[in-house]
Amino acid sequence: MSEQTQEPGRSAPRRVVVAGAGMAGVQTAAALREQGFTGTVTLIGAEPHQPYDRPPLSKAVLLGKAEDSALDVDFEELGIELRLGCEVLGLRPDDHELDTEAGPVPYDVLVIATGAEPVRLPGAEGVRGVHLLRTLDDAERLRPVLARQHDIVVVGAGWIGAEFATAAREAGCAVTVVEAAGRPLTEVLPAEVAAPMTAWYAEAGVALRTHARVERVEEGAVVLDDGTRLPAGAVVVGIGARPATAWLAGSGIGLGTRGEVVADHHLMTSLPDVYAVGDCASFPSGRYGERLLVHHWDNALRGPRTVAVNILGGPGHAPAVYDPVPYFWSEQFGRFVQYAGHHADADRTVWRGDPGEAAWSVCWLRESRLVALLAVGRPRDLAQGRRLIEAGTAMDADLLADPARPLKSATA
Repeated sequence: MSEQTQEPGRSAPRRVVVAGAGMAGVQTAAALREQGFTGTVTLIGAEPHQPYDRPPLSKAVLLGKAEDSALDVDFEELGIELRLGCEVLGLRPDDHELDTEAGPVPYDVLVIATGAEPVRLPGAEGVRGVHLLRTLDDAERLRPVLARQHDIVVVGAGWIGAEFATAAREAGCAVTVVEAAGRPLTEVLPAEVAAPMTAWYAEAGVALRTHARVERVEEGAVVLDDGTRLPAGAVVVGIGARPATAWLAGSGIGLGTRGEVVADHHLMTSLPDVYAVGDCASFPSGRYGERLLVHHWDNALRGPRTVAVNILGGPGHAPAVYDPVPYFWSEQFGRFVQYAGHHADADRTVWRGDPGEAAWSVCWLRESRLVALLAVGRPRDLAQGRRLIEAGTAMDADLLADPARPLKSATA
């Protein structure tokens, strides 16, 4: 794709339309107001619910400990127009209009924040008892399933699969997790780091079946490709998510190989006056030397600030660059797991502590500089490591390997 041609903030917009009312969309609308934008802000969401936070869906909401996870934002006070239960259908950039179920919506600046949608299990569409866990409605449908303590089969041992299995065990369900790869988290962590996590399943009373592919799903059962038949009062599919961008077909916007909107380092797209933020957009990272697509809450929280700054910028404004240290966390099987950075091009791995114990960390270095860190039950390591990654600090690997030594004191 060619370089972006739009100049951020080249003129003061009167109408900003945000497509998507998840965390990234809400934070974009709020950031515009906080930074002094006085024009019209319209936030369009496909779901009918008040905008809500997603992380509690696999925890408190799912277990009935909270009715919802509505975001604490006073849209009326901020002067943000909400159009909920209104799906976006297309984009006509030449007309500066967004097509929706309720008709066209004109914009001066458009922010695409439609997030990601779960990957569905082939052949399982329409089978009763098959569930996804992405939306508030999904969580509400699953809550009575857990209350009835069904035998549950979870397809996929990624982050969402592990979190749901944790909640299901807490509710007293018998849980089997089916994973096509040989270990959990195969697409996000190296084998030697993910391997210790395999034991967590058995410790929690969850049956983990690896190298197991689903042949078909029937009502009441999951049949594997080796003929094994697993009883299933319910099936929960957690095999990944992909950017929700099908509605952009024919718009001329640049899309990447994973279906995401290709944004530049200002979070601008290939179309004039159109930005993209959150799970639906990738951005080039100067820090890591590659394009990143980050499907995590922190990205949806931080990216909107950059978008708002660049929308508001006037003549002489230096556009804000978005190049964060990615961060996410997961609560699973009684453990708090945190990750910061990006380890793909690391040249050395340093362990802090025994992965057989309750608390340990893994550090990734590139040319002695800390580029990523995984912390299990060691939040202080994560907090210090995140700052060291942002600063590009050189580390002493021998000092780093001592789990009793604070991370910040292991510098070279």
